[in-house]
Amino acid sequence: MKTLLALLGLTLALSAADGSALYQKCAACHGQKGEKAALGKSEVIAGWKSDKTLDALKGYKAGTRNTKGMGALMKGQTATLSDADMKAVAEYIATLK
Repeated sequence: MKTLLALLGLTLALSAADGSALYQKCAACHGQKGEKAALGKSEVIAGWKSDKTLDALKGYKAGTRNTKGMGALMKGQTATLSDADMKAVAEYIATLK
């Protein structure tokens, strides 16, 4: 039983989205610490609360958000992210200062 629980815990840990790794795709425009205005247009995202980032990512993915003309570009960037991925990235961004 202990072995089964240990394997279940390991499986869950391995399947959990890694916000830091996922964020590397974002870093090209937003900076390693979220310190840049992407393409000179976006807000600096470092320190955004996770719910604000999650709402933004979901809006971009759905095509309902087009802040400063970035909707199409961000729709492409978020297209392959699952809900868990978006949550993990949002939580990671909240740690950036």
